[in-house]
Amino acid sequence: MSRSLHEMSAHELAAGYADGLDPREVAEAVLARIADREPVLNAFYLHDPGQVRADAEASAQRWATGTQLSAFDGVPATVKENIPRAGKPLPSGTAIPNPPAAPQNAPITDRLLESGLVILGSTTMPDWGMLSSGVSSLHGISRNAWNPALTTGGSSAGSSAAAAAGYGPLHVGTDIGGSIRLPGTWSGLATLKPSDGLVPLHAPYLGRAAGPLTRTVADAQALMSVIARPDERDYTARPYPQMDWSKTLPDVAGLRIAVQLDAGSGADVDAEVLSAVQAAADLFAAAGATVVPLAPFMTAEQLAGVDAFWRTRSWVDYSALDDEGRSLVLPYIARWCGAGAAYDGAQTLVNYGRFGQIQQATRAATAPFDLVLSPVAPMAAFPAEDPMPVNDPDRPMAHISFTMPYNMSGQPAASINCGFTADGRTIGLQVAGRIGSDDLVLAACAWYESVRADATPDWSLIA
Repeated sequence: MSRSLHEMSAHELAAGYADGLDPREVAEAVLARIADREPVLNAFYLHDPGQVRADAEASAQRWATGTQLSAFDGVPATVKENIPRAGKPLPSGTAIPNPPAAPQNAPITDRLLESGLVILGSTTMPDWGMLSSGVSSLHGISRNAWNPALTTGGSSAGSSAAAAAGYGPLHVGTDIGGSIRLPGTWSGLATLKPSDGLVPLHAPYLGRAAGPLTRTVADAQALMSVIARPDERDYTARPYPQMDWSKTLPDVAGLRIAVQLDAGSGADVDAEVLSAVQAAADLFAAAGATVVPLAPFMTAEQLAGVDAFWRTRSWVDYSALDDEGRSLVLPYIARWCGAGAAYDGAQTLVNYGRFGQIQQATRAATAPFDLVLSPVAPMAAFPAEDPMPVNDPDRPMAHISFTMPYNMSGQPAASINCGFTADGRTIGLQVAGRIGSDDLVLAACAWYESVRADATPDWSLIA
């Protein structure tokens, strides 16, 4: 059975456009899908159908005259609301009045436009990106496309809802401790937190990265081929050898792979998550890879130090607000960052030092391996109304012990669905690699995608 235009992959659309498919027809199909699902999912902060139609019209004219900007000219895409688009407000998920307007596009925005992609809008995030859910003082609640009673994950909340719901194929999120991969695991998506500096950022920060959330690995590769291009505005970017974003692995024989089932800190891993990840590791082993267990390498003290530093950072922002502004910040965030006021300069330096310890430990523990497999999160999706999976502001980061280390080390880490709970919630496998091996990581995910059988999401079930 043929799929609707809004469900078509980036490569299918590219082939279709080259064969005469009209980008305007695709845009109308995607806009109809958004209009149908958005009242429930709440994935968009900014969405202008008129601009989408105008951009699709321009793409159609380019294809008609042979002046298309890339093979993906006319393909629909979204960007997270903290990725600047010139002149658009940047509220970072908070209801604080008078958010600043972006003075110029982010490098990512420019790469999309330079390739002719049609930007559908800016997707939602929770307050300051400091929640792993779709709960926001500005937006309300963004909901999971599989089951609106469940979380989207966060902080790339709207990105995951849009990707899973079929708002076109390509969606860009950001990640500082798991904010691409966590929504990915709770929505059954293929995602990538790229190597440090591979995708240029407008405002680089320790651990921050931007990358794709898509239904398939091939779409993640397609999006990386567009956004993983150097830009001098990112002063932390580093040169990488040219990567092959169409890379495939005929098999995984000979790869040395570690599997980590215990992070050594945070929440205990649910039995169903452990079983799904182990089953995925067994597939790699059965195909000829050498698969060995990997012991925990991050301590509870290091996780607590990172959380404490982030609290202090957000407390600085929160304390700079007037009374009205503080009253508008999500109460959970206000309570969480309030603890940051208790740390003096010396303790803040100790907390900051935990980042370097985690970076060193992660690189050292994973260096002998081509890939590292693990859960993305210890648990499956939780209720949409909950700010965090462990809903306690005094213990908020119990779910990032598998994801956050790779933000600190700068290594690529992808997620791909590897199973389902008994009640149908998605379970993500994290696949990490050495820094600069992003194309290998995605190729390994594509190989697993081709053999995972019963772990494959059935997107037709999303009404």
